[in-house]
Amino acid sequence: MIPIKTPDEIEMMRAAGRILRQALDAAGAALRPGLTTGELDAIVRRTIEAAGARPAFLGYNGFPGSACISVNEEVVHGIPGERALVEGDLVGVDVGVDLAGYFADACESFAVGEADPETRHLMTVTRQARDLGIEQCLPGRHVGDISHAVQVHVEANGFSIVRELVGHGIGRRLHEEPQVPNFGPSGRGARLEAGMVLAIEPMVNAGTQEVRTLEDQWTVVTADGRRSAHYEHTVAVTENGPDILTR
Repeated sequence: MIPIKTPDEIEMMRAAGRILRQALDAAGAALRPGLTTGELDAIVRRTIEAAGARPAFLGYNGFPGSACISVNEEVVHGIPGERALVEGDLVGVDVGVDLAGYFADACESFAVGEADPETRHLMTVTRQARDLGIEQCLPGRHVGDISHAVQVHVEANGFSIVRELVGHGIGRRLHEEPQVPNFGPSGRGARLEAGMVLAIEPMVNAGTQEVRTLEDQWTVVTADGRRSAHYEHTVAVTENGPDILTR
């Protein structure tokens, strides 16, 4: 069953989303060559805790960081640590916030300094795909309409969609029903209703769609070693259109 949120619950999630946005903005402002992913993670954690919230990923199923920080060929779930960033790196910073039992989830991909043209194009297409998916978050549409909008845009630009990982519902738990794939036919899947809240998050690879998980049992990387980008927003379905809670 897909939970339907009340207006008050959506406002609590929006408050969590504001804190999350502060954390992402702080992370983006701090990015520079020589910064370690562990130092970046500490910035995210301090920002969230200073606002009176909790990093939702910290300890989630044993995850050791406050943010998932994924660099270059790392698709998602990168563990922050001693890796020092270098000029031209592509860095995905995925953050969850728990504010009084209400969750928000979002990700941005950042370039460290100047990125090469393919990386910039990958970032742009992935961000556009997320936004096209969000446009489908309307009462009466289907989950498959989100999936299809993302897939068509990504593949029209010569990139590939990761299929093993999906978006999801979110609310009183970090992951709720429904799953939101980033590929598939329109008109399929759960029918959207006002009050549903979804995490829309395309993960897009420059090369093959195939991925594998490293020995740390967390970090997912592209099978061919080419780069991947990831953008995500938490979005409420409303009668007045999609309401982005992590804008």
